[in-house]
Amino acid sequence: MEQIIQSSGAIGGIIHLPTSKSISNRALILNALSNSPYPVKNVSDCDDTRVMLEAFASKGNNFDIGAAGTSMRFLTAYLSQLEGIWTITGTERMKNRPIRILVEALRQLGAEIEYTEKEGFPPLRIHGKKLRGGQICLEGNVSSQYISALMMIAPVLSEGLQLELKGEIISQPYIRMTMQLMKTFGVDVVWQDSTISIVPQQYIPALYQVESDWSAASYWYEMTALSNNEPAIELTGLYKDSTQGDSRVALLFEQLGITTEFTDKGVVLKKGDLSTKRLVYDFINEPDLAQTLVVTCALLNIPFRFTGLQSLRIKETDRISALQNEMRKLGYIIKDESDSILEWQGERCQPEADPLIATYEDHRMAMAFAPAALVLGKIRIAEPGVVSKSYPRYWEDLKKMGFYI
Repeated sequence: MEQIIQSSGAIGGIIHLPTSKSISNRALILNALSNSPYPVKNVSDCDDTRVMLEAFASKGNNFDIGAAGTSMRFLTAYLSQLEGIWTITGTERMKNRPIRILVEALRQLGAEIEYTEKEGFPPLRIHGKKLRGGQICLEGNVSSQYISALMMIAPVLSEGLQLELKGEIISQPYIRMTMQLMKTFGVDVVWQDSTISIVPQQYIPALYQVESDWSAASYWYEMTALSNNEPAIELTGLYKDSTQGDSRVALLFEQLGITTEFTDKGVVLKKGDLSTKRLVYDFINEPDLAQTLVVTCALLNIPFRFTGLQSLRIKETDRISALQNEMRKLGYIIKDESDSILEWQGERCQPEADPLIATYEDHRMAMAFAPAALVLGKIRIAEPGVVSKSYPRYWEDLKKMGFYI
């Protein structure tokens, strides 16, 4: 299946963003660990959160979480401390996303987990029980979801958790998000230098409402930057003091001439003059913004050098290769270095006459490339349904803004 997106280049209006799946999925785990009688309010309606809700509502022992990486990591840790025998699986892509680091860490804490197909990868069989806990050591450059998964179950371990992170610690905002949410549910976390310490504690039920998703907002920043008018776009439910690391998108796009005005409802985006000659940024803490900025900068003819992208190789797809492949279809030659850097200095090639953008089962590929219609007039997106992973109403919202689909 494919979808054609067309645009006159002009946009403007109000968008009610989806809520944050990163916050939603953490809050659901913490809500369960606290045995809360209250539902988490305003949870995301995306696939990743839906499978979490289905897992908690299920009375069975077998879970298929599809392509939801966050759900795989968080539920693996959660189920390992919950008495029972559980199996957890996912799509073919999920079966090729490594989980050995998390499984080995949980085993050190006393967990019993087996690989039912390929060593080091889902599906898993988990013999849930009360876990011992203790001291473990991980490289700081592993996925923050592994770290967050371990942190959230730490208070219910008999010895708690002392987690030492070696070397460079990536995606720190996601770790701090987990810390702040744990505090909301009554648990204190001490993070000093490279060590995270969590003593045995009891979670306290809390009334919690999820805020809108800054990652989803990034595509509207992109559209504002690529539009040929001076739109005023209002995005609801965003907070200036957000726990989400991707809120830095406002500062990034400020360099591309987009101003952010905070209101009591959210933010208003306005387009100003573009003065940046070259954009250099380290995405170590905000890797999910990389696709948005690669497409935006190239279409604005702004050279860039983006570092800190090492986690992109093991996301929903190999995002570094996917970006290179699809940008070449538009006539841009993006170079990579050391599996962690993407750079463009203006190199061009002959673009395809009617490019079809492959999405690689990756929601962010579809959402980052669709705004190119503002510059190109139209663009074709393969398998557009992938947006359901984080932003199910994405195409409807584009129609509201004047896109023809």
